[in-house]
Amino acid sequence: MTDPTTGATRVSAPPPTPEDASTGQLIGQLTEQISRLVRDEARLAQAEVTQKAKRLGVGAGLFGGAGLFAFLGLAVLIAAVVLALALVVPGWLAALIVAVVLFAVAGVLALVGKKDVEKGAPPVPTEAIASTKEDIATVKESARR
Repeated sequence: MTDPTTGATRVSAPPPTPEDASTGQLIGQLTEQISRLVRDEARLAQAEVTQKAKRLGVGAGLFGGAGLFAFLGLAVLIAAVVLALALVVPGWLAALIVAVVLFAVAGVLALVGKKDVEKGAPPVPTEAIASTKEDIATVKESARR
């Protein structure tokens, strides 16, 4: 059987009470506690970010799945329109009419999107740059006085 008193070769003395500690000891304890606090806060932040990233990934995946099913539903709806129109005109003509309408909608959306892209280009913060230049000019003018 092993002796329960053996094992640890290094025994750390308990820190002195604040009333009995020297300034150096108090500063040492303070730096140790601050570094431990920073490490613990960093671990907590890392765990929180990891958990939120997992939730964000699952949520994004669910949104992607919802988008896929919405696309499939739209495709079935378009097929239903073709079939309904095929009751009035031949099937090939019904499919052609629906295709032309879809391409027209796509063209309008592309033109509107192109205009928005042109308004957004170039993607630089022009207002912030102008404001910063004004601030620099004001500081230079104040420094000359």
